[in-house]
Amino acid sequence: MPSPKEILDFCKKNEVKIVDVRFTDLPGLWHHISFPIGQLTESSFEDGFGMDGSSIRGWAAIHESDMLLTPDSAWYMLDPFCAVPTLVLIGTISDPLTRQKYDRDPRYIAQKAEAYLASTGIADQAFFGAEAEFFIFDNIRFDQREQHGFYFIDAEEGRWNSGREDSNLGYRPRVKEGYFPVPPTDHYQDLRTEMVMQMQAAGLHVECHHHEVASGGQAEIDIKYDTLVTSADHMLEFKYIVRNVANEYGKTVTFMPKPIFGDNGSGMHVHQSLWKGGKPLFAGDGYAGLSPMALNYIGGLLKHAPALAAIMAPTTNSYKRLVPGYEAPVNLAYSRRNRSAAVRIPMYSSSPKAKRIEFRPPDPSANPYLCFSALLLAGMDGIENRLSPGEPLDRDIYDLSPEELKNVPSLPGSLEDALDALEEDHEFLLKGEVFSEDVIHTWIDYKRKHEVDAVRLRPHPYEFQLYYDI
Repeated sequence: MPSPKEILDFCKKNEVKIVDVRFTDLPGLWHHISFPIGQLTESSFEDGFGMDGSSIRGWAAIHESDMLLTPDSAWYMLDPFCAVPTLVLIGTISDPLTRQKYDRDPRYIAQKAEAYLASTGIADQAFFGAEAEFFIFDNIRFDQREQHGFYFIDAEEGRWNSGREDSNLGYRPRVKEGYFPVPPTDHYQDLRTEMVMQMQAAGLHVECHHHEVASGGQAEIDIKYDTLVTSADHMLEFKYIVRNVANEYGKTVTFMPKPIFGDNGSGMHVHQSLWKGGKPLFAGDGYAGLSPMALNYIGGLLKHAPALAAIMAPTTNSYKRLVPGYEAPVNLAYSRRNRSAAVRIPMYSSSPKAKRIEFRPPDPSANPYLCFSALLLAGMDGIENRLSPGEPLDRDIYDLSPEELKNVPSLPGSLEDALDALEEDHEFLLKGEVFSEDVIHTWIDYKRKHEVDAVRLRPHPYEFQLYYDI
């Protein structure tokens, strides 16, 4: 870990003029405060900077708004999008009077999850690798008022644009056929490469990039796994770079799970493994080369999946993706290679170090700090209680008969149902005081009031087509 002095030396060497300290709200968006570089001293990494937390979503009430934002020297980057040399740091939120870290700070929750893992003695490291898919559009318009509501997506790759009379060269992926086409059908090779270049310059380790299954500019860039908190940090950095490179190209990016009707949505498959003393714990002689510990970890994920859904697929739009027929893993089963199962065991390598499980229901609208922490706690609950995942399902789930399918449990069908499941099943999240009752109830209340009810109360445009002449 670099020292504060090393960071200040880095700033001097790179003629940094501004330091930008960032933090994450409860739903998962980066926020920031900028200071002239003279404000950053070695003591800043202990004393912090004062801030008002009353207007941050899901955070403090107005009467307890004063907070401290303390930079963490573990991570920093030069912002590639600022005109003036700017250093980016991630901060930790704490109470200025007690110096107690703030329980609703998502990054602190993730730090507590790592500490809890170490305290159990079961493992000392949890590695997470997330694959966040996204769409690249040319233009997006949307509005919702008392008397109208609409959205309009303009994407040069959109299959709906095949009838354009102007600027139409005809190369567009067909529905569900966007996987791996070369240019010119893949319109965004150069744009994704520029995103990769900026990620590498910022210190991210990129493994590959490619077009995804859907038309309309769906993409995926994979970054290397890391420890829980670091992987969550990287996901916020990843989103920031993707959005800003697209913006420089005159494009717009969304991590919304299901922006396009009738084509695949965007997931965030999360690869997970536990290690101790530098040795992998998920490799063994069991099914698909897994250890008993790994199978128990899967058992925990499957048991708590309905409750996890409220954190890992946390928007009303998430459940437009989590429906049968679009490679979305709505059924709770595990399998090697079978991508229609909620848990897949990748079989690319026989090396014990490569042995991991891939959990497929999460989507990129999730707050990575909360999502990774909740997945770890569910898996740990499976290990501690030796939960069996049941029998593997190596057939295509969508080919099962209704009689066979009724024995396979499934995810909730809506955010409302997922929040109900979380309300009923969250004891596993309280272990090690990683999540608190306050955080869980704040999350549930926020989601019900600001998202579930907000969507339910508004007429949907398609309702006019269905019911106007009723």
